[in-house]
Amino acid sequence: MKYLITGSLLMLSILGWGCSSSSQKANAKQPQAQSASADGGSGGLTPFQKKNGIGPITKEVKVGALDKELAAKGKKIFDSKCSSCHKLGQRYVGPDLKEVTSRRTPTYIMNMIMNPQGMTQKHPEARKLLQQFATQMANMHLKKDQARAVVEYFRSVNTNTAK
Repeated sequence: MKYLITGSLLMLSILGWGCSSSSQKANAKQPQAQSASADGGSGGLTPFQKKNGIGPITKEVKVGALDKELAAKGKKIFDSKCSSCHKLGQRYVGPDLKEVTSRRTPTYIMNMIMNPQGMTQKHPEARKLLQQFATQMANMHLKKDQARAVVEYFRSVNTNTAK
């Protein structure tokens, strides 16, 4: 009987310690969660990342006059890799990409193409799209020059390419 009581007290002590330890861990995480909302919901993103996304493109992509040859390459890539989920002028599995260059910067578009999981995990606009469409964009493993060609294709078909 003495061993049963001692064993029970030992078990209760271990359980009590485990509970207090996990509650301390939860309390330790609380200030981090508060600081994320205190910065306006940016999640610690820099101004560059808020505007241009998160990914391998870390400097703003400058575009000049439309490069028709690059746009033609981008169309081929879009048709083979993207068109099963994206359409121009209609919602499909993913968002409508008509006029995407008026809503997003070329850098943002390239980061979304090249780092879709990172974007939907960390960027508020990409998270909204994931919630809205309930489908994670697949990583098609495009290289920088391929992603740039897709941007040029979007520029060639979009009427408003202000960004």
